[in-house]
Amino acid sequence: MTIISMASVAWAQGAGAAEGPAGLLSLVPFILIFVIFYFLLILPQQRKQKEHRKMLEALKKGDKVITSSGIWGSITRLDKETATVQIDDNTKVKIQRENISRIRTTDEG
Repeated sequence: MTIISMASVAWAQGAGAAEGPAGLLSLVPFILIFVIFYFLLILPQQRKQKEHRKMLEALKKGDKVITSSGIWGSITRLDKETATVQIDDNTKVKIQRENISRIRTTDEG
């Protein structure tokens, strides 16, 4: 009896999966959630990364910057992967370019 009931359960499960349109309708909420996440989270983050990359490529000597750790300074030297930032008259710090958060505006001081 156990073999017969197991076979009927397997057959019943297989028959339920054969429903075409009903099976696709159950995927619609998941697809909709993914699309919403893409437009609200993923796409804006990609745009922000692209803008940051452009800003890093456009850096030049003399730019006043703020690092990701909050240090304010001026760029005195730029290399391929690093930048030397002068934070005081006699203090220079060598940091990775990716750690430059933004360029200071003139009204920030």
